[in-house]
Amino acid sequence: MKVLGIIPARYASTRFPGKPLTLINGKSMIQRVYEQAKKSRLADVIVATDDNRILEHVTGFGSKAVMTSNHHQSGTDRCFEAYQLNNSAFDVIINIQGDEPFIKPEQIDLIAACFENPATQLATLIKKVTSAEELFNVNSPKVVISQQKEALYFSRQPIPYCRNIPNDIWHKQHTYYKHIGIYGYRVDILEMITKLPPSALELAESLEQLRWLENGFRITTALTKFETIGIDTPEDLLKVQQLF
Repeated sequence: MKVLGIIPARYASTRFPGKPLTLINGKSMIQRVYEQAKKSRLADVIVATDDNRILEHVTGFGSKAVMTSNHHQSGTDRCFEAYQLNNSAFDVIINIQGDEPFIKPEQIDLIAACFENPATQLATLIKKVTSAEELFNVNSPKVVISQQKEALYFSRQPIPYCRNIPNDIWHKQHTYYKHIGIYGYRVDILEMITKLPPSALELAESLEQLRWLENGFRITTALTKFETIGIDTPEDLLKVQQLF
């Protein structure tokens, strides 16, 4: 099984323009993500961007990069175009978020391992929720899984509802999972989902993965113990700088 890691990296961002090129303790965010990804067992890693500044920066530190359209609505669409432009055959694509400079190589390998089962179509990571604050944070999507560890539904709200239980102890009465935003796709499945129009559930929750579920695709989940640290705003960057 040959697995390619793709890191989508847009320059434009409503909350944080130029985010991939932001320096974190002397290295750009995109370089830190790339270096973490290269520590995994992936056959190759490339950056998919829509901006010449990012392209030149990435090739400057020795990574592969491809220029993709600036009209993509999601990282998933950008990944498929990057795969096509890369002009090399792979069995599985892993979409690695370009704003998580502390992504663990073990997490990437965990996603890749899901595809050792030939029935796996799509895969993602989940982590147990450990606090009420985390559970009720609408910016942290939650996921309900089946006994076969396949995703049943994703929501920004805590699901299921714990009837007759105070909200602040729901996480102690039931095992909740939050979604970690790294995806794996079998290549043929990736091509199919990029052709799907936005779905009603996706538009309601603003969660792309609901489009796939609503169209009958199966998403395998794998449990990670590692927390991810995403950088969405300049304020997030300040917090990350303190980790150094």
